[in-house]
Amino acid sequence: MFSFFKNKKNSDKDSKKQSYESLKKEAEKSADYKQAFYQNPHTGVKFSLHFVTTLIDGKILQEDVLPSLLSKDFHSFDDLKTLVPVLDIQISTDETQIEQKLYNGYTLLTMDASNRKFAFIATKNEMGRKVSQPEVEFSVVGPKEAFVESLSDNLNLLRKRLPIKEMLVEEFNLGTLTHTRVVLLYIDGLADEANVNTVRQRLRDIDFDQIMDSSFIEQLIADNGKSPFPQLLDSERPDRVASVLAEGKIAIMVDGSPHALIGPTTLVEFFSAYEDYFLNFFISSFLRLVRVFAVAFSILITPIYVAALTYHYELIPKDLMATLITSRQEIPLPPILEALFLELTIELLREAGARLPTKVGQTIGIVGGIVIGTASVEAGITSNVLLILVALAALASFTTPVYRMSNTIRLLRFPFLLFAQLWGLLGIVYCFCLLMGHLLQLTSLGRPFLEPIYPPRVKDLKDALIRLPFSRQGGRPEYLRTKKPFRFRPSEGKKKLDIDE
Repeated sequence: MFSFFKNKKNSDKDSKKQSYESLKKEAEKSADYKQAFYQNPHTGVKFSLHFVTTLIDGKILQEDVLPSLLSKDFHSFDDLKTLVPVLDIQISTDETQIEQKLYNGYTLLTMDASNRKFAFIATKNEMGRKVSQPEVEFSVVGPKEAFVESLSDNLNLLRKRLPIKEMLVEEFNLGTLTHTRVVLLYIDGLADEANVNTVRQRLRDIDFDQIMDSSFIEQLIADNGKSPFPQLLDSERPDRVASVLAEGKIAIMVDGSPHALIGPTTLVEFFSAYEDYFLNFFISSFLRLVRVFAVAFSILITPIYVAALTYHYELIPKDLMATLITSRQEIPLPPILEALFLELTIELLREAGARLPTKVGQTIGIVGGIVIGTASVEAGITSNVLLILVALAALASFTTPVYRMSNTIRLLRFPFLLFAQLWGLLGIVYCFCLLMGHLLQLTSLGRPFLEPIYPPRVKDLKDALIRLPFSRQGGRPEYLRTKKPFRFRPSEGKKKLDIDE
């Protein structure tokens, strides 16, 4: 990076000379930096263009900018906005902007007749993938659009769903090296000012050299950075982000990231898929309860197996005990080592499947699970009962709709296994108490993470573990403290009789 027009001298002439020397010395070290000098044949005005070839669109420069500057009467900077058919043309005397603008796809124009003025012409080459279907939050019914890496495209997807002037966008440039565009979105007159100010202040306080993705922001502004639980909900669905903005929440988007951060959030939201709102409320409530049960099963089933076989034989029914004895009579390992072996094998298969190409990864996951599972049972390393339980636990963990939370669920099984080996069922209860104590202290942008379970808010339970019909959801979540607590008046939301009744 170079610093253009630095170390100004007392005279304009010395300042200009020093500026061009700095430009040649620093910028020409990079092969993709170019500068070109021209003279208008009609007015005799000399000017120069400076740009980074890998960032600009050459067609804009060759077809729009240069012909306008060379074929028309070009006298001064004031003529640029009328001569050049480019909307974004900025004339400035602020020398600190030069480096940032050049490396964001602008073309720098300087004139011999002006020592302190310069112009930035937007010639950025917009490259990126087109809007496609969601990959992480895929749904059978509902919209099939997902965010992409272009911040402008993502804002377009949101504006299309919320075409209101009250949706405000505040922009920040974060990262001392990357200068990444980060935007804060909320609906003015609806979102709580305290929440907006909290996020705004935390974004301004970020002092980090690189911001490559929204996950960097999530880790830097989280209430508790040492917690394994994500405290901001990330989503790749524009319909979901638009929906939570209408609830009074706040969204953060990062240029180059296809995921938006949503806050404040609660624990129960991580087990709610946005597809639930496209289904009948009976079906969606059932699916939410299934997910909660699956998460509890995934965390606890293997520790309970270890605790029962290590300390609590008397709790196992006689018929089941016979099956367990038969499956373990050839196993030389204690239950804890047997469980750890299978759990770590499952994690290795998951990681290998995720890192390999898609087709190869699917093959590794299926074939590897079958081969290793069958071989470990036949070799007498693990019991077939535990193999079934671990496989079911792994399958149950995949029901979590949010990927970040599924990673947390995978991690939690190991502390529970350790406590189950130390103190049996009492150890599991003790580990559960530690987990609940941590969750009770956890907050998201200063709001309770366990709401509406604790502190208990009965009105917010209508869209938590179960989902009531839309006619019963007249109010926005209480913990958000929105300026407009009602979506509609419950009395007005009642079903009216048809005209023929």
